[in-house]
Amino acid sequence: MTFSRESIRIDAAAETDRIVGQLRSLVRQLKRGGAVVGVSGGIDSAVVLALAVKALGAGRVVALTLPERDSDPISETLAGELCATFGVSPIREDIRDALEGFGCYRRRDEAIARVIPEYDAAKGYKAKIVLPQNLLDEDTLNVFSVVVITPDGQELSKPLPPAEFLQIVAASNLKQRCRMSMLYYHGELRNYAVFGTANKNEHDQGFFVKYGDGGVDIKVIGHLFKTQVYQLAEHLGVPQSIRSRPPTTDTYSAPCDQQEFFFRLPFETMDLLWYAQTHGVSAAEAAPVMGLTERQVQRAFDDFIRKERATDYLRLAPVGLGAES
Repeated sequence: MTFSRESIRIDAAAETDRIVGQLRSLVRQLKRGGAVVGVSGGIDSAVVLALAVKALGAGRVVALTLPERDSDPISETLAGELCATFGVSPIREDIRDALEGFGCYRRRDEAIARVIPEYDAAKGYKAKIVLPQNLLDEDTLNVFSVVVITPDGQELSKPLPPAEFLQIVAASNLKQRCRMSMLYYHGELRNYAVFGTANKNEHDQGFFVKYGDGGVDIKVIGHLFKTQVYQLAEHLGVPQSIRSRPPTTDTYSAPCDQQEFFFRLPFETMDLLWYAQTHGVSAAEAAPVMGLTERQVQRAFDDFIRKERATDYLRLAPVGLGAES
């Protein structure tokens, strides 16, 4: 194939029609009367809501906002703007009390304080976890650091030991699992299907929570690269305020975008490199197109492989035991 910066372009109108047709068919096959979508003010849930309304009609789509203690207030504002655009009245379900009951914040903060003792959420300290951002220029592994922002704006950063990293992630993942529980409550209440909002980047590289945002009835955009989701968003008329917002995890108390938390590359670069790799384009062929060195492209290729292999278990269905012969 001939690889170019246009390789990842899609016919947004044709792809919209194809998805809409499949959604109608799948909802009928599942014997469900409509769809439930969690809307976050981000691009992915915006596109899924727009597709759901186009497929089923606004009257058969339930949109949930699911704020909690660490949510950026702008997320709910943008979600409201999105719903107004597509004629859906959002339902607000604040999951803060449920997360307090699970000990989500306490367990996470205990782990952070073991690494950076000054950290105290009650005094206004904020925190996030991040990966190194020098993927193309150095052979670095996916080793997380915790970043604490003090009340006066000072940043403190330390590498996360394995035990603290695991505790922070396990506690934080309660958020996605709690949200999915609420989505399924509303789905089962109405006999509606739960529509997933994870894109190809998130699903195939493992940027999702098993039985959290990965636990859905239909993966609506799981085959689309992030930049292709933006192409659909423009075609579908998703508000510019959402299309121009940097993709965020909206999980940690400190602002944290998806690039610094997980992907390590801008989506415009990552999607083209990943497309090249999955279509058999060599690092030598991709490098001049991307304006990178062959070594830089190979570092990205290696990172894609590491992430996919490390998260294979997330994509596995429950494993059954064989019957005794």
